[in-house]
Amino acid sequence: MELEVGDNILCTVERIEKTIVFVKIHYQGKELEGSIVTSEVAPGRIRNIRRYVVPKKKIVCKVLRISPNKIELSLRRVTQKDRKEVMERYKQEKSYASVIKSVLKDKAKADKAVKSIEKQNTLYDFLEEAKTSPNMLEKMPEIGKEAAKKILDIIMEEKKKKNILKKEFTLTTTLPNGLELIKKILLDAVKNSKAEIKYISKGKYSIKTESSDLKKADNQLRKILEGVEKQAKAKEMSFSITEKK
Repeated sequence: MELEVGDNILCTVERIEKTIVFVKIHYQGKELEGSIVTSEVAPGRIRNIRRYVVPKKKIVCKVLRISPNKIELSLRRVTQKDRKEVMERYKQEKSYASVIKSVLKDKAKADKAVKSIEKQNTLYDFLEEAKTSPNMLEKMPEIGKEAAKKILDIIMEEKKKKNILKKEFTLTTTLPNGLELIKKILLDAVKNSKAEIKYISKGKYSIKTESSDLKKADNQLRKILEGVEKQAKAKEMSFSITEKK
């Protein structure tokens, strides 16, 4: 896979020279150099660029232009959702590389296997596809059928444990006994379920659950929040689900 305009990618800040930030782009096992002009670091006037970027800091950027000599990037055009997705993929890739090393035990062989995969695709995408097409991994000379099965078994088991679904919502009221009413509504909402509600800030809460079946978990949270909304309306409270950008 080639880098394309519009891709969101992980970078490490290398240096800052006047109005340009130079970064190392981490892509499919390769390190490329990219640059960000000050106007693409953050919206509005920037008084201190080091509030946003400092050397060695990992940041997520969007590819604006690609030419033979340079790759132009933007930091300000990356949404919170994009940033979270890229960082989660990065963490998952590190986890996948660790699994390969632990199964093969031979560091040199493991490094060779990872580099071989990254010549074709990202480590994340390759192993996600290998879950349904194990022969992709089995055919690799550094891995083979037995090791491939062990690697995929560990990855699948880890995935079951890591499926966490989370939503945020607001619930406010001007009633004198509002705090007590909110507490009762939220306690009733998660009764007899594995979901957990946490206070974030004034009027703002998060609800999360963990499951190997994301669709089932999503339906559960939706029903809980529908129940909260119904009770809130009955008591003339203000309720809304926070949509993440």
